[in-house]
Amino acid sequence: MSIVIMILLLSFLVLVHEAGHFCAARMLGIKVSKFGFGLPIGPTLWSKKIGDVEVLVHAFLLGGYVSFPDDEKDCDIPLDSKERFINRPVWQRMIVISAGVIANVITAFVFVLITAFVWGKLPSGQYEVYINKIAAEKGESVWNSGIKEGDRVLKINGTDIISTYALTLYAKNSSKNDGKVEEAFMQDNLSKLVKLNPSLAEDEIIKENTVVKLPDKADEPALQIDEETLKGYKLYKDNQLNLTEAQVKLRDEINAKTIYKSDGAVTLKDIAFAISDGRRPINITVLREGKIIDLKTVYANDKGLIGVMIEAKQVLIPIKTVPAALKGTVSYLWEQTYMLVYGLWQLFTGNIPMKDLHGIVVITKIGGDVIQNSGFFSGLLLTAMISLDLALVNFLPIPALDGGHFMFLVIEKLRGKPLNEETINKISSVFFILLILFMIFVVFNDIYALMVHKL
Repeated sequence: MSIVIMILLLSFLVLVHEAGHFCAARMLGIKVSKFGFGLPIGPTLWSKKIGDVEVLVHAFLLGGYVSFPDDEKDCDIPLDSKERFINRPVWQRMIVISAGVIANVITAFVFVLITAFVWGKLPSGQYEVYINKIAAEKGESVWNSGIKEGDRVLKINGTDIISTYALTLYAKNSSKNDGKVEEAFMQDNLSKLVKLNPSLAEDEIIKENTVVKLPDKADEPALQIDEETLKGYKLYKDNQLNLTEAQVKLRDEINAKTIYKSDGAVTLKDIAFAISDGRRPINITVLREGKIIDLKTVYANDKGLIGVMIEAKQVLIPIKTVPAALKGTVSYLWEQTYMLVYGLWQLFTGNIPMKDLHGIVVITKIGGDVIQNSGFFSGLLLTAMISLDLALVNFLPIPALDGGHFMFLVIEKLRGKPLNEETINKISSVFFILLILFMIFVVFNDIYALMVHKL
C-alpha cells in the first residue's frame, strides 16, 4: 500500500506540472489540443475528448506533455491565429513554458506547509547520534576510551556529528592499514629516516643486509572531512597516495620494529611509505548527563569499524503558529533546494559517478519505505523534495526540457526574431532521443541497485 501511495503521489506531480502549462496557456487564450499523461512511445492506453482538448494516457508513463495546434500538421486553425502558441509574444510563451516548473514549486511549498500545520513539526535535517551498545571484541581501543551506552556523540575530530552517516564515514575512512598515506605525513617520516640514516639517499636502492634505523612509529594524522561531505551532498574523496604491493608487504614486515635489514630491493622512500601506513586516531566528544566529555582516542580496525552500535533520533522543529509554519516551510525548502542544486553540480562536474544516479524506480521504492517506516508525512515531505527536483531538472537549459524551450525564447528575444523552427525541431528531436536513452540508463541503474541490494 505504501508503494501504491508513493506511485500516486509521483503521478500527481506529473499531472501538476502539465496542468501548470495547460492552465497558463488557457488563461492567456492559447489553444491546447492534447493533454498527455506519459510519453507518446508505444501504445495509447486511453484517450477521450473533453471539450476541445484530447486527453491521453500512454503506456510509457514516465512523463507527460501538453500539445498545441502548432505541433499538428493537419490543424485547421489559421496560421496567423492568436490561438496558436507561436503567434503569441515571447513573454507569454515564457510564462506558459515556465508554468509547469512554477506549479511544481508551489506544490512543494503546499505539501511542506500542510505537513507543518497538520503534523505540527518539521525536520531540521539533523540527527542526534547515540551509542546504543559497545559490540567490539575485547582488547579493542573503544573499551579503554571511556565511552558508555547512552552517550550522545557530539563531535569527531572536532567536527559536529549530525547523522549516523557522518560517524560511519569517519570510522570507515580511518581504518587501520588501509594501504594509503597522506603525502605530507610520508614526507615527514622520510625526513626522519634521512636524519637517522645520513649515509643513505632517499631514492637509491639500499644494499642487501644494510641496517636501517627506523623512527618511532607515529599515528597517521586525524582525518578531517568537510561539512558538505558529512551531510551527504558529495562523495568523500581523499588525496592520499596508494602503497604498492611491495610497500604493503614491507609495512607488514616492519610493523613495530626499530631497525630493518634491507633485502636489497627497497629505498628509504619505500620504507617511509611502509611506516606511514598504520592507524588513524578518532577523537570523540560525547554528551553525558549534561556534561561534555572528551574520550580517550579510539582506533578503527582494518574494516573501518570502531565496535559500537549506534542509533539516531531525528531533531524535529515544533510548529505551533502560522508565522512559524511559514518560516519553517521556507527554511526547509531553501535547505532542500540548496542540496538539490549542489547535487546537480556535483553530478555535472563528475564528483558523483553516473552509476550512483537513480530515478523513478528507486524513488518509488525508497518513498514506499519512508511512508511505511516513518509515516505519511515523511512521505509527503519526500514528495515535496521530488517536486522541487522535478522543477529544477526541467528548467535546465537542455533542449527537449522546459529549460531548453525557455532558452530558445531568450535567444529569440535577444535576436529580435524567431529562430529557424526546423532547426529547433531537429535539435529538440536529437535531445529527446538522448533523454529517452538516459531514462533507460537510469532505470537500469535502479533495477540493478535493487537486485544487488545496494539500496
